[in-house]
Amino acid sequence: MKNTIEYLIKLREEAKLGGGVKRIEEQHKKGKLTARERLEILLDDGSFQEIDMFVRHRAHDFGMDKQRPLGDGVVTGYGTIDGRLVFVFSQDFTVFGGSLSEAHAEKICKIMDLAMKVGAPVIGLNDSGGARIQEGVASLGGYAEIFLRNTLASGVIPQISAIMGPCAGGAVYSPAITDFIFMVKNTSYMFVTGPNVVKTVTHEDVTFEELGGATVHATKSGVAHFICDNDVECLLHIRKLLSYLPSNNMEDPPRIETGDDPNREEPKLDTIIPDNPNKPYDMKEIILSVVDNAEFLEVHEYFAPNIICGFARFDGYPVGIVANQPAVLAGVLDIDASVKAARFVRFCDAFNIPIITFVDVPGFMPGTDQEWRGIIRHGAKLLYAYCEATVPKITIITRKAYGGAYDVMGSKHIRSDINYAWPTAEIAVMGPKGAVEIIFKKEIEKAENPEELEEKLIQEYRDKFAHPYIAAERGYIDDVIEPRKTRQMIIKALRMLENKVDTNPKKKHGNIPL
Repeated sequence: MKNTIEYLIKLREEAKLGGGVKRIEEQHKKGKLTARERLEILLDDGSFQEIDMFVRHRAHDFGMDKQRPLGDGVVTGYGTIDGRLVFVFSQDFTVFGGSLSEAHAEKICKIMDLAMKVGAPVIGLNDSGGARIQEGVASLGGYAEIFLRNTLASGVIPQISAIMGPCAGGAVYSPAITDFIFMVKNTSYMFVTGPNVVKTVTHEDVTFEELGGATVHATKSGVAHFICDNDVECLLHIRKLLSYLPSNNMEDPPRIETGDDPNREEPKLDTIIPDNPNKPYDMKEIILSVVDNAEFLEVHEYFAPNIICGFARFDGYPVGIVANQPAVLAGVLDIDASVKAARFVRFCDAFNIPIITFVDVPGFMPGTDQEWRGIIRHGAKLLYAYCEATVPKITIITRKAYGGAYDVMGSKHIRSDINYAWPTAEIAVMGPKGAVEIIFKKEIEKAENPEELEEKLIQEYRDKFAHPYIAAERGYIDDVIEPRKTRQMIIKALRMLENKVDTNPKKKHGNIPL
């Protein structure tokens, strides 16, 4: 008995070394942690329970039968984050470059299946050279098995991907299906085809970082939701994100006591909107003023910054916030902003997270570039997402709400539950200048002093229409509120809506304009 236990201990120590001391040192020299070190930081102390430590690959070609390390390049299992169950896989770059084999994929699929059975999030720490070439189609089949599970789990359990090394070819599509992607600056990248193939096909000379680095995907493509400076920051950020999310689609998000007075007023909000309607201000100031303890976890911070998305709490209850940002492109809705917000709204709806919308939007971005690239189709995604959402929806119009963009941004007409406006709100088909130029075009052309007449008409239009009271008369706005009371009004509405039930017509699924 003693010998068998000693042999077990010896195998465990061998498995924990992965590709060996030398390769672990190489990983550290690159500024990267090992697969197991990452799990130690991600999970609560002592909570990790490993599964399939003794799995080996089954390939025999190309001399692979002589290299069969324990674990086969991925550490899988479950543990807790803040005491809540999560399932994890962490690819080990020290073993065959973290490449995915049939056995490697089976390990990942096993923990994904378990996560679906018990209703717990899956977190994937990706650090892999891609499919294991020596296994051919078996490794490709392994990827497809993972993709299928990602798809079936979507909207059922939260799925989070951290890209902590290379992620290329077919490997990028599993993270792409998951809910949130984290990337690490200077050590991670994602692309379908690498720089060498790009150069051969398109003759573009591009580096790994330029093609698919963290900054590129956080600012240009929108593939990455969060970028972090190093592995540790990335892992701690994942823990923070999970604190806002339920474990599955049948649970409510976790409430915590924040100690922030639900009746707190913010007098500075009464003067935050500039007198000049064309002057920008920072919507984040409003958000930070009204949420619990000024804590706001922004999603896609560097992509389409003309719209803001992120998580916060009101009276301890997690919410998703969507807000136009007048400090960037006047808060206009363009293609990127529409797609960014639409996916965020659908995530919140899937996981029972109320949606708070702050509106200051002059309309959709005009121009041939936007029209030719499909602003109609992409803008419709945001409209579809808001219409489809059945979670509590509360909207606050701070200033402009013009045209179709008024409808899209959580208006009463698309099933928003409570709609408030500040006295500074301007709710109309379009801005005063544009309206006057259309309505009084002939009069202005014939006038002796067209500029003076136009200015007078604009002011008259502003006095008559650029306020919230016509909308309030029709019940499109439930109340016009003092800005300083925004926090307490949102919290009262959230409490009232706590047991809200709303449904969509029975169907297999809708056909969102992808």
